[in-house]
Amino acid sequence: MNDETIRLVTIGRIIRRRARLLLFLAVLGALVGLGTSLLFPPRYTTSASVLLPGAWEERELLTQAQIASSSVVVDRAAAALGWDGVDGGELRDRVSAEAADGNIIEISGTADTPQRAQRLSDQVAQQFVAFAARIAGEDTDSEAAARPEALRQLVVQTSRRITELADAADPGRTVESVQTRTELAKLRTTLQEAMKKLDEADPAAGKANMVVMGPAARPDGEAPPTRTQLVVGGALLFFLLAVIGHLTAARMSSRLRGEPEIAAALGSAPLGTVDVPAEPPAHRPEDDGPRARIRRLLGVDVRWDLPSPQTSGDEAGMRLRYRRVCARLRERVPSPRELLVVVPDGDETAHRAAGQLVAEAEGDPRLRVVRVSVSQPVVPDRGHESGALVVLSAGSRTAGELSGIAEACADARHEVVGIVLVGTVRARPARSAGRPRDTAAPALAVGDGTAGGSV
Repeated sequence: MNDETIRLVTIGRIIRRRARLLLFLAVLGALVGLGTSLLFPPRYTTSASVLLPGAWEERELLTQAQIASSSVVVDRAAAALGWDGVDGGELRDRVSAEAADGNIIEISGTADTPQRAQRLSDQVAQQFVAFAARIAGEDTDSEAAARPEALRQLVVQTSRRITELADAADPGRTVESVQTRTELAKLRTTLQEAMKKLDEADPAAGKANMVVMGPAARPDGEAPPTRTQLVVGGALLFFLLAVIGHLTAARMSSRLRGEPEIAAALGSAPLGTVDVPAEPPAHRPEDDGPRARIRRLLGVDVRWDLPSPQTSGDEAGMRLRYRRVCARLRERVPSPRELLVVVPDGDETAHRAAGQLVAEAEGDPRLRVVRVSVSQPVVPDRGHESGALVVLSAGSRTAGELSGIAEACADARHEVVGIVLVGTVRARPARSAGRPRDTAAPALAVGDGTAGGSV
């Protein structure tokens, strides 16, 4: 897996072989999402729109949006609502405002019920309009707002007085009266134009009378994240984390798969690769504990990172591979040909292959199978054996574990004469006719009158 590109087939293999574990983690994630939703009560959000008449620049609209969500406006809304235990400081986290297209300020309020969310948005919008009107000078009680109005009244009175003077002048009898009437008309026109320019220059004149565009709509659904979103999100998050964890563990795995790496760790040359039919793992007494039961229940006792077994050829081809390994052993080991077959403890596939190898050897060479612990490897001392043959599954052990087995063989004065790698295949369906299968030989040892066994 270290040098293997992560492909969709790898993810598919994880989902297929770890389906129960992934399902358990997804359910656990959903429960975590449900618990999170219980800690945070549901929230409802709605918005009220305020129209700003006149011509506004973008920065001015942004300023008005900030005013709408300011502490002054929110505090006034909190005082008007009068909710128990809720002050302006808490409401400030629930109110937001933004400038929309068309000189509209959208004021959003969030509360624990749809009714409260609606009331909050409406109240903030009303308080914003009142506060903006006060800033713009529409409050008639203020002295600043009274000055433009007084000026307008003075202009009206002046215009009326000019009209009276024009009427009192001799209507067209003398040149002086005509000039006087003309000058008075020009003066009245000039005053009206000046007043018009004054109105246009007054920012409050064209930007007054903000309008709340109706009450806020009552929300019909919770604001995200909803309880359903938290449950689904928790399940999906735990599922993805589990898949990523499997891929990361496989990338960081130091188990050796290739023949060159395994041969370098054991300090010997590979003699070949043999196959055994894939079978369910054998039951062992240590598999009766609570942890083992949980592992079997979740399906984590099955390796997922091994490729799917290929369909095997005929039985004759499988036995031919064993015979070729035995022939290579005869060429390497001098007479009397006695070898110690070392199988890592826990590698049931390699142990079955070692038994088949003993059966195919038929006493030449004479083989004795021993299981060796990988955590504390101990190999029996050398007797009549001419060396040791290591049989193991590819991808089952790390370089350190294989080096430990090689050191244990060296301590017992056994030379590692070769390595046999074992793979699994799917057996073909049994045929109704054909050559009967040979009776299986003892799986551990055979010899000329010598009792083989497992140590």
